[in-house]
Amino acid sequence: MNIIVCIKQILDPEMPPAKFRVDAEARRVVPPEGIPLVVSPFDEQAVEAALRIKDAQEASITALTMGGETARDAVKHVLSMGVDDGVILSDPAFEGSDAFGTAHVLSRAIEKIGDYDLVLCGRQAADWDAGVVGSIVAENLGLPVVTLARKVEVSGGRVRVERVIPDGYEVVDSPLPALVTVSSEIGQARLPSGKGIIMAARKQVPVWTADDVGCDKALVGSAACRSELVALVIPSHERRGELVEGETAVEAAESLALRLRQEGAL
Repeated sequence: MNIIVCIKQILDPEMPPAKFRVDAEARRVVPPEGIPLVVSPFDEQAVEAALRIKDAQEASITALTMGGETARDAVKHVLSMGVDDGVILSDPAFEGSDAFGTAHVLSRAIEKIGDYDLVLCGRQAADWDAGVVGSIVAENLGLPVVTLARKVEVSGGRVRVERVIPDGYEVVDSPLPALVTVSSEIGQARLPSGKGIIMAARKQVPVWTADDVGCDKALVGSAACRSELVALVIPSHERRGELVEGETAVEAAESLALRLRQEGAL
């Protein structure tokens, strides 16, 4: 049983809001100093789903991520959780890729790996929350896809998924190979073990470029984006107050009611 898990490194969602900065002119988030990037929590839960399958049967797990030099930290983290191997996809041609460009790169890397039964992704990245890369990868590879999994089990060449819906869950059964996106309802991801941290530190992580995976460079990078980010700003919250008075409590209440009606609150 060979499993591939796609992961992404993002700004820590738990960092203090005061540390969050954006470059409005460049329309990008500015990483704060002293706060390391982390694996997107949904992707950690996808790793957890893979590890639970590995706990139940013999399986090999490979983590796949696209990024720069710090992406190695993301791979080392999931290796310390129990993942067997990892690959970093890094090339200047990838910079500025949107969901379609990212999915193209991941798809070609998965094709290069070749021998796989199941591909797992987080339901969405916890930074932009688009939630489409997994489904596009499945489309590129011609795989059946099941989204929003809260439980994933594999047996007899098939995958059985409990899929989250607004009023509960539904059970979906699919032949392998398939792609499944994992939701937070699967539960907390396990922590790295001491032994895992030592083994991860010794593990060599290869880096594949666009040429290594045979990417079509016309489909990646900022020039290939199918959408445009028009503006990126931190919302401002303005507060104002008004004191409503009256000779008596009744008059004050009447004045308040009239003022609220003028504002459309009543």
